Amino acid sequence: MSKFTNTQKKIAVLLLNSPKTVDELNKQLNIPYDELNENLRQMLKLKLLKFEGYPQKYKLTENIVEAVRRRKEIQDKDPFELRLKAIIEFKAVEESFLDKHMSEIQEKINSEKDFTIYDVFKAEPEQDGTQFTSYLELNLSAKDFTSLIRFMYFYGPTSIEVIKPKKVVLAMDDLQDALMEMAEMIQVYNHAMLKSMNKQELDDFAKSLYAPKK
Repeated sequence: MSKFTNTQKKIAVLLLNSPKTVDELNKQLNIPYDELNENLRQMLKLKLLKFEGYPQKYKLTENIVEAVRRRKEIQDKDPFELRLKAIIEFKAVEESFLDKHMSEIQEKINSEKDFTIYDVFKAEPEQDGTQFTSYLELNLSAKDFTSLIRFMYFYGPTSIEVIKPKKVVLAMDDLQDALMEMAEMIQVYNHAMLKSMNKQELDDFAKSLYAPKK
């Protein structure tokens, strides 16, 4: 489900309860036939759909039905409102180490009490020169803004998308806690970075901070 387009997600929702023809889908979705047929073709290619009977009706494959129902069950019990999609990228010189590191990170995220995990997509490793690369695509919810700050700092996603809500109202305590967490994290990072620099590097770094912007 993590790889569905918005149109494909709408198709999946309509097909969850019963199979439908192209005409039935077109009437309910109100999108052009060529766009609808292209999305159906892609979903068939990905083995997300199958068709049966005459007139031909499309239906979700059993594993997709199960995934949608499982996600709905999670959503019904989820106490958190802040829904996100995030991608965490990984690199390693050995494929076995890459896989081990990704599994450890996935297990750690799953154990976090301030997140609810809906889906985790683990990409197949690819070799890039002397390194192996891969990524985890996460669909999750976060307890509050402070939890999101921790997620950004400790897991370092390369991209993040807020799915919902459209408008966020932060409690003062949450904002205060998040800012204090961020300040502490920045100080720890700066201390470690400055400790690793020699005097010339420190001087160059200080000059760069006050150099005029171009």
